[in-house]
Amino acid sequence: MKWTGQAEEAVSRVPFFVRRRVRKRVEEEARRVGSDEVTLEHVKSCQQRFLATMDQEIKGYQVETCFGPNGCPNRAVVDDSLAKELEAIVAAKKLRDLLKERVMGPLKLHHEFRISVSDCPNACSRPQIADSGIIGAVTPEPSGEPCTQCGACVAICRENAVTLDWEQGKPVLDLDKCISCGQCVAVCPTAALRKGKQGYRILLGGKLGRHPQLASEVEGVYSRDEVLEIVERCLQHFVEHSIQGERFGEILNRTGTDFLRKKMKESRSR
Repeated sequence: MKWTGQAEEAVSRVPFFVRRRVRKRVEEEARRVGSDEVTLEHVKSCQQRFLATMDQEIKGYQVETCFGPNGCPNRAVVDDSLAKELEAIVAAKKLRDLLKERVMGPLKLHHEFRISVSDCPNACSRPQIADSGIIGAVTPEPSGEPCTQCGACVAICRENAVTLDWEQGKPVLDLDKCISCGQCVAVCPTAALRKGKQGYRILLGGKLGRHPQLASEVEGVYSRDEVLEIVERCLQHFVEHSIQGERFGEILNRTGTDFLRKKMKESRSR
């Protein structure tokens, strides 16, 4: 749908984490009144309606994704169904009902449990400030195939995690610097570098607000099934320890994450 310049400018001032949702609502408002173009009046009308009914609009959670499914070339993991499965898991927890019981006053956007999925470490959906952030990851490893010393892997790595051993004729990886984007594997013309572990990095407890904090990473790269299990356990921990609808990061600051590490250790030892 076409937008006027004024309408675009107004929506550009909306916080990024709800901007996509707001755009959808504004377009619905324009269609409701029979317009094929979004104007500033539609934005204002939608804003007033939302502010008046915010409590009814809150569903208790949000699952956000990056632009990967639209054809992004940087995707470390291609799995268009993960977000849908995550949404099914969190929807089953009926968080709106829980929040209505525990929040003093009307529900607001910051009460929702926010899950953010990014298909690569560029992290366009900002998983670092979500309650649960999930980032696609590919850990590179030498394959033993001949290296032509072309330097493509070195040139593409912004973290300087790849160097070339000229004497032995092979790439050398510094995994402490590597963020598992997999781009060095993609550009290697001889497959001297190959995909090692492929899956997801997991961040927990990020938030903005009066006391912002970046999410903490759960060490390791996890499979799709492990991601679903970790999110399930985090949601259960949120349900058990939420007092007044505080963000998950505040709960983790109070309780720690031993509940998760112990469970994952048990799961991986089976």
